[in-house]
Amino acid sequence: MNLAVTWISENYFELLAAGLGFVAIFLQIKQNPWYWLVSIIMVTMYIYIYIAARLYADMSLQVYFLVISFYGWYMWLFGNTQNHQHSELKVSSASKRLTIILIFITIFLFFFIAWVLIRFTNSDLPYWDSFTTALSFAATWMLARKILENWLVWIIVDAVSIGIYIYKDLYPTAVLFLCLTVLAFVGYAKWKKDLVRVCP
Repeated sequence: MNLAVTWISENYFELLAAGLGFVAIFLQIKQNPWYWLVSIIMVTMYIYIYIAARLYADMSLQVYFLVISFYGWYMWLFGNTQNHQHSELKVSSASKRLTIILIFITIFLFFFIAWVLIRFTNSDLPYWDSFTTALSFAATWMLARKILENWLVWIIVDAVSIGIYIYKDLYPTAVLFLCLTVLAFVGYAKWKKDLVRVCP
């Protein structure tokens, strides 16, 4: 019992951030714009957590999350410009052209981030860190635009991240990402129904 209390007291900040992650994913699945506010708070906390864990690419990703969260919040509320009116953005699917562009951008980011980590930091997982970070850059932009396939990218990112966080002894975050992997399947199914409803 004392060990559990001690562990919680030493990891309360990460536990709180992980808890906000659960709240965020449920709001994301429901396409609730308040998701972005919860995300802003959560990623600010994870900036500190990742710096402490020497996951510098993940830390830089949180800064990106912080910036794009304001963009995503606006897009979800006013991003639909059909009929010259700004209204709630609807779920859409990525075109072949956009998919190819995102793949090339992700590959470039992977090699660039890996080079930076190897050259300028003491990161001990530069390639895995770069892999999840590059994919997350693309997935977050897709999420801000309510593109259905963002969930498929998150499934890959979340599943790989589980191993990274276990290796780094970030167990609350590993549990969070295990749940996020499962919930990403749920999110994909839910958003796909909305896509079919919008585009029968």
